[in-house]
Amino acid sequence: MGGPVESVVDRSGIEVAYGLIRTHIRRTPVLECDAADFGSSGGALSLKLEQLQHAGSFKTRGAFANLLMRDIPAAGVVAASGGNHGAAVAYAAMKRGVHAKIFVPAISSPAKIARIRDFGADLVVGGAAYGEALAASQAWVAQSGALAVHAFDQAETMLGQGTLALEFEAQTRGLDTILCAVGGGGLIGGISAWCAGRIRVVGVEPEASPTLERALAAGKPVDAPVGGLAADSLAPVRVGEKIFPIAQRSVERVVLVDDAAIRAAQKALWSAARIVAEPGGSAAFAAVHSGRYVLAAGERVGIVLSGGNTVAVDFDR
Repeated sequence: MGGPVESVVDRSGIEVAYGLIRTHIRRTPVLECDAADFGSSGGALSLKLEQLQHAGSFKTRGAFANLLMRDIPAAGVVAASGGNHGAAVAYAAMKRGVHAKIFVPAISSPAKIARIRDFGADLVVGGAAYGEALAASQAWVAQSGALAVHAFDQAETMLGQGTLALEFEAQTRGLDTILCAVGGGGLIGGISAWCAGRIRVVGVEPEASPTLERALAAGKPVDAPVGGLAADSLAPVRVGEKIFPIAQRSVERVVLVDDAAIRAAQKALWSAARIVAEPGGSAAFAAVHSGRYVLAAGERVGIVLSGGNTVAVDFDR
């Protein structure tokens, strides 16, 4: 007999995933506004407030998709994460009554580490970056038989993340473009699979961690630098192998933003709309706020604010 059948990441698969996870996630709201509200060049913006999702980020969608679409062994689940994926898997496992072991690197923020612990997971902190946490999680899989829930390069993860685009399109009339941050690529892979050429998809990456930009230039996933303000959420060594063909077909381009632009975007979101977003969660907005992405006349742009797991920052000081 063969092994389990790999899920197909497409619109129909995303619809199936949504049917399974919709009672376990929040249908996060969309804020309709204008770029001028934030001191940027005018144009209609729709902000998908995914920092309000359970466990504080879009990652909860992919976590529940994995736990509901795959067979869970007695040993439970294991995940490696910069922080948000770990919190999401820990939350989903808690709700499903499943044991979870989460590996995070030392760069993971205190806010994310605290959330993982709050959700009752067995947490291991070690290694300098995500790659070392991933290696440790793989060793645990071999030892324990637990189910690995990959942060991005897993079909069910992408199907879950794609439900964000399904919701976004239903909530926002006439979307022309969606901007989303890219780390390993699970979010942009799922969004691209849903939009499938009907809505433009633009990736936004930190200059310090240009995983998808390097991959698109090389024609395949390649190692990229790791660093910057958003390194705990947007800095794996390379974009996912399963994600890359989807992105290569359907992502229009990648925009790079520096740390100063990300910090300025965080401050603008707080000052103008009292939105608290972490650095990685602010990166897509930073592309518009900094002028790295310029809206065309009449273009309606959707921006994913992907996470809010950060310590409180008093931007008014």
